[in-house]
Amino acid sequence: MPQAGPAKGMDQAPKALFFDVFGTLVDWRISIAREAELILKPLGHALDWPAFADAWRGEYQPAMEEVRSGKLPFCKLDVLHRRNLERILPRFGVSSLSDDTMRQLNLAWHRLDAWPDVPPGMGQLKRMFWLAPVSNGNISLMVDLARRNSLPWDAVLGSEIAGDFKPKPRVYLSACDAFGLAPGDCMMVAAHSNDLAHAAKCGLRTGHIARPNEHGPGKGEPAPTVPVDVAASSLEDLARKLGA
Repeated sequence: MPQAGPAKGMDQAPKALFFDVFGTLVDWRISIAREAELILKPLGHALDWPAFADAWRGEYQPAMEEVRSGKLPFCKLDVLHRRNLERILPRFGVSSLSDDTMRQLNLAWHRLDAWPDVPPGMGQLKRMFWLAPVSNGNISLMVDLARRNSLPWDAVLGSEIAGDFKPKPRVYLSACDAFGLAPGDCMMVAAHSNDLAHAAKCGLRTGHIARPNEHGPGKGEPAPTVPVDVAASSLEDLARKLGA
């Protein structure tokens, strides 16, 4: 593996970068709003499409908490997304969709678009680091997003490998173990300070990517709210700061 120089303030550069995906690498809000409109508008539905995306995403953490708490057995995120979809559709006056329409709508999460800085930034980082998603998304979802957005993963890690959802420690630690690396040789990269705080507790390095518009204009994290090893404005900025 090529060796990168350490970032300012770090004694040694990490060997692997683990990425949060939803919000950090892909713009789920705009993408889900677009996909929902493409599928539902021809059927006669007129919704507030961004509000629909927000509502669907709003069920994400509560659904995973049922698994994390042991109330529900572990299942793929695709299953939780479908359950959450069935939960929110009545709020928007949508009912009696065919099974095929429901399936296509649920697969909207497999068709999310990356933020503009992601493909070039990932290309730069690939030169120096092992790259893998450590996401709550299932493997097939991660593969579809990678193929759609040219994400050059060396492996697909995360919830389906660990059998649990972030921020449970086993999700971060199983990723380190998969690469045969100590946590201190790995960096979790995310746009969410909570994710990074939990990764740091497991001994990983942390890199924050600013996504100030993730939840709509001005509704995201422009900077980390916890201590991190590197704070960057984009993936390209992260690559520069890590010497890639």
